[in-house]
Amino acid sequence: MPPMNRPTRFAFAGRCSTEDLQDPETSRNWQLTRARTLIEPTGGEIVTEYFDSGHSRALPWQRRPRAAELLRDLRDPQRPFDAVVIGEPQRTFYGNQFGNTFPLFVHFGIPLWVPEVGGPIDPENEAHDLVMSVFGGMSKGERNRIKVRVHTAMSAQAQIEGRYLGGRPPYSYLLADAGPHPNSAKAADGKRLHKLDPDPVAAPVVRRIFREYLRGNGMYAIAESLTRDGVLCPSAHDRARNPHRDGHAWSKGAVRTILMNPRYTGHQVWNKQHKKEILLDIDDVTLGHRTQLTWNSHDKWIWSAEPVHEPLVPMADFQAAQAQQERRRNIAGVERKVGPTKRSYALRGLLRCGQCDRKMQGNYNRGLPHYRCRYPAEYAHSASLPHPLAVYVRESALLPSLDAWLVRVFAPGRLKQTLKALHQAQTTASSAPDPALEAAHRTVADCERRIDRYRVAIDAGTDPALVTEWINQATADRNAAQRQIAAVTATTATPAKSPRPLTEEQIAQIIKDLGDLTDRLQQAAPERKAPLYKAFGLSLTYDHSKRAVTVESRPESLCTACAYGACPRGDSNPHAR
Repeated sequence: MPPMNRPTRFAFAGRCSTEDLQDPETSRNWQLTRARTLIEPTGGEIVTEYFDSGHSRALPWQRRPRAAELLRDLRDPQRPFDAVVIGEPQRTFYGNQFGNTFPLFVHFGIPLWVPEVGGPIDPENEAHDLVMSVFGGMSKGERNRIKVRVHTAMSAQAQIEGRYLGGRPPYSYLLADAGPHPNSAKAADGKRLHKLDPDPVAAPVVRRIFREYLRGNGMYAIAESLTRDGVLCPSAHDRARNPHRDGHAWSKGAVRTILMNPRYTGHQVWNKQHKKEILLDIDDVTLGHRTQLTWNSHDKWIWSAEPVHEPLVPMADFQAAQAQQERRRNIAGVERKVGPTKRSYALRGLLRCGQCDRKMQGNYNRGLPHYRCRYPAEYAHSASLPHPLAVYVRESALLPSLDAWLVRVFAPGRLKQTLKALHQAQTTASSAPDPALEAAHRTVADCERRIDRYRVAIDAGTDPALVTEWINQATADRNAAQRQIAAVTATTATPAKSPRPLTEEQIAQIIKDLGDLTDRLQQAAPERKAPLYKAFGLSLTYDHSKRAVTVESRPESLCTACAYGACPRGDSNPHAR
């Protein structure tokens, strides 16, 4: 309890999701207003806030950053607040979250104030418990109703109206204006509908792919012929949307995706995928779910009743291509679906091929774990990226040397020196080439090429009005990239703030954490080393020509010490977005 002459200090807890397009600041303000209206007549004041923005209500408190911080602060005897107040229980609690969270407040003696009960929740009052449980159920029901309404409305728009519902246009199509939005309020805000128009450069490529496939050519053979003839693959054709891909050559996957895309028939097709919620931990359901995109069966796809944009292939050719794929699968046997493996790989997700920078895949050979690069099996041969046909390395050839290096570098006698080197590496990281800047330069060059091609299309007889739209879009993309270059250049021209130095306590804690990891690493069997390598923040690159591996380490302990402000490796809970 607070001293007699001191007002009760409150922590305000709230949440706003961007899924419902609500302004986070507006949502925070009205929730804060409700909370203040409840506590100020009693002399209470809000001294700190724990407000999550952009996180779904379905996430439990432990997986919302600010809510999780509040739960941690409950344990601190020196916490700056005496009680917690929330402004809207349906925003804060979902399903049975109240029952899983409130016992912590009771255990640490922190009252939880809610407007709906007119003050603090009494843990002995059954009516209070019932009210909060009802609000949790209402919150879950509201979310489910919204999902059903949105899905039903979009199904009708796709099937009856044939409306383009957003997302990236498929390769060989460009977005074109389709008039003002039918909702008058959205139309007043300048929102407009869009449709798909053929790209004069890429559309013939799609027709060629279907033609060659129906003649009996395989997907890899088609990818080889396109690459050999200098046809840009999708990622190279539109660098602005694909800066993360190398764009060197066509792949089997790109050809397969085109052959399976029904929108090349002129129909709008929606609901090919759905979001599936999977328990994060089957042994602890209170941690909630993670969302995973899953393919729907073809009978659940929503087709527009009539063609709504210019088709690139006849429906008969599309159906013939699907039937041919089915026959080839039957000839080759039952298609093997890749699922979770029970085999252990100590370097899963940590080892990359130095030639193409792709992650190497685990593969058991003669009962032993190996890693291989699948690039030559998926991508056509390209002169711009000469890649060996086989890049293969045995795990047992890497682990002894890797363990010896870790034990040496993170030995107690050298750990301070290692931490100093890591600290210096952080300060010099800003001088490395900026991937965003390089991608923007590639975008500018690509837009210039697109504009040149569109001008050639006018000479070939393409509708000048249509080409003008394409040129305007390419010009807008180029201008946006140039603005990005200018912004990045201006930012890097300003001297960066130096990272905060590590305190003696932080150094001591890091030494302890890394020392414990080193001891465990020496004692662990190979199949149990994967989490330890991840804790060391390892990143390995295998150079096939030199038979050498370059190892980088950015330990999690160094990250969590908060010595450098924002974590350089980004959000540690991307599933919570």
